[in-house]
Amino acid sequence: MILLLDTSNPLCKLTLVNNSWHQENEWQADRTLAKGLLGYIDKTLYACDKTMADITALCVFEGPGSFTGLRIGITVMNTIADAKNIPIVGARGENWKDEAITKLISGKNEKIILPFYGSEPNITCARDTKKVTI
Repeated sequence: MILLLDTSNPLCKLTLVNNSWHQENEWQADRTLAKGLLGYIDKTLYACDKTMADITALCVFEGPGSFTGLRIGITVMNTIADAKNIPIVGARGENWKDEAITKLISGKNEKIILPFYGSEPNITCARDTKKVTI
């Protein structure tokens, strides 16, 4: 079974694909993505009478999208792929799922996926809220 994940925006999308069926799910993660992603994956697998042991390959949406969402989702998927020693591929664009599955069918394993943000991240610095006057 192949697990596909898109965490590029607050509405996360998880798809399970097997030879004879596929199951698509959405989860409004917002600020709970890091805390709840693995639980959500487990809950979705359980609802389909599956476990992590049934996953044989992973596909992940690389971006563009939310800096934090992509970072969290891709890190979780890379970790699962490494721990289970299973193939992982990434893809972009509207047809990313089809492209990723085509990569898997051709035997590709990218080993590690890096996020594509579409632009430089907007990283802010902490404001100096305490001003000392001498």
